[in-house]
Amino acid sequence: MSFKSDIEIAQAAAMRPIKEIAASIGIDGRFVENYGEYKAKIDLSVFDELAEKPDGKLILVTAINPTVAGEGKTTTTVGLADALRKIGKKPAVALREPSLGPVFGVKGGAAGGGRAQVVPMEDINLHFTGDFHAVGAANNLLAAMLDNHIFHGNALGIDRVVWKRAADMNDRQLRSIVCGLGGASNGSPREEGFDITAASEVMAILCLAADISDLKGRLSRVIAGYTREGAPVTAGMLKAHGAMTALLKDALKPNLVQTLEGVPALIHGGPFANIAHGCNSVIATRLAMKLGDYAVTEAGFGADLGAEKFIDIKCRIAGLKPSAAIVTATARALKRHGGAAKNELDKENLTAIENGFSNLRRHVENITNIFGLPAVVAINKFPFDTDDEINLIKLNCQNMGVRCEVSEVWAKGGDGGVELARAAIDVCNEPDGFRQCYSTKSTIKEKLNAIVRNVYGGDCAELTVTAEKQAEILEKQGFGELPVCVAKTQYSFSDDASLLGAPESFKITVRDMKVAAGAGFIVALTGNIMTMPGLTKTPAAEKIDVDGLGKISGLF
Repeated sequence: MSFKSDIEIAQAAAMRPIKEIAASIGIDGRFVENYGEYKAKIDLSVFDELAEKPDGKLILVTAINPTVAGEGKTTTTVGLADALRKIGKKPAVALREPSLGPVFGVKGGAAGGGRAQVVPMEDINLHFTGDFHAVGAANNLLAAMLDNHIFHGNALGIDRVVWKRAADMNDRQLRSIVCGLGGASNGSPREEGFDITAASEVMAILCLAADISDLKGRLSRVIAGYTREGAPVTAGMLKAHGAMTALLKDALKPNLVQTLEGVPALIHGGPFANIAHGCNSVIATRLAMKLGDYAVTEAGFGADLGAEKFIDIKCRIAGLKPSAAIVTATARALKRHGGAAKNELDKENLTAIENGFSNLRRHVENITNIFGLPAVVAINKFPFDTDDEINLIKLNCQNMGVRCEVSEVWAKGGDGGVELARAAIDVCNEPDGFRQCYSTKSTIKEKLNAIVRNVYGGDCAELTVTAEKQAEILEKQGFGELPVCVAKTQYSFSDDASLLGAPESFKITVRDMKVAAGAGFIVALTGNIMTMPGLTKTPAAEKIDVDGLGKISGLF
């Protein structure tokens, strides 16, 4: 029997009706809105029922900079929760929803792996409960109402459109288009473009909103265009925010599923961390903290992106305070950061691990020294990792004073993460000096420099003439005290994807800047980062299929 079929049998045997999962964590059935037998939305009125319950401890799972070798952050997150259950704790998981773009692109499925998965995996990766579609519809409704306003006389005097349409697919053909052709009845011709839905400000708003009133208020502040005088034109001015909220009212409710071992998992919202803030919804995180003794969540890509934005944006806006962070690494990825060739990563190479450890060291030091959180390194172990490689990583961690545990949750589920779970509990009880990287009272450029110097390890942020002017205008318009969301390559601390390890003496070039007034942050675009990815030469979609019985394959 293959391991894959073994996992499929385990999945089929393990899944329990979702109302049972809800009951196991203390959610009364009247708050559960079933979407089939194994997934549900949780009505937001559940918070009234849980108002007096104290919050559990929040554990953030992050990682080193990703490589082609993979780090297994979601797998570690799910496995850690399963392991916490194994040792008698009451955990809950809070994760992002996968975007169809990477599912069909280079990444494939995003629901964990091996015996550390959230299920039903196929449903989660494909459509799920329709949240992404609702976000795209709300985004595109605003775009349609904006162009309709211009067509019917433009009473607001809109001179420049900045709101893009969205599609949940990697489609480079939509990055730059010309629309409104074919005569006056089709609108005004202009150059336009699409963002992927995960990069839409509507997605960020959904994930940062506290409740439906906050959602509507944030949507009303979205800037869709500017007048000739440079004054912003908002969704509220276009009277679009009410209808947008109507499209999103069910999407705002968090989704409940389960791990293979029956731990409740709240999967909700899906902004990318390289082009957005990279965290699941505030609502799902808060609910996980109300339901579990320990709420385990993750932030996208490496700690320079996901963890920084989790702490500087999400925690700041929502008033959240994590108790500890898990920094995930693999021997293969450290070898890649240490200069090993892509096709040599399965071979023992202690020199490459020693050299690549600099990447892990900087991430751990950022977590402990910059953000003031206790940390544990989780070595996501692969079958071909040698004892000498694992021991070298553990020795280096010991020498820098950080706890390190081997995780084998992919192969063994919760049993493979028991020591990691115990370490996580230990550090959650340690004193911390939790803090953000910068003060919102700083100027926009000062915030960028704080991130570049303190988190990335670079010299400074260098703004182009365009970005300097944009920063000046944003500060004059009263947006200067918002946190900053840096859109940057995930593969390097720098804005150059080829600079692996822990590069030094570099500058981050900010080429463009815009305000996400509804979400409540400023977006700084660096390098060649794009808000509409493209498919690779051989996309994952080519391997995904469905048989005559409706069984989907190729999502792993």
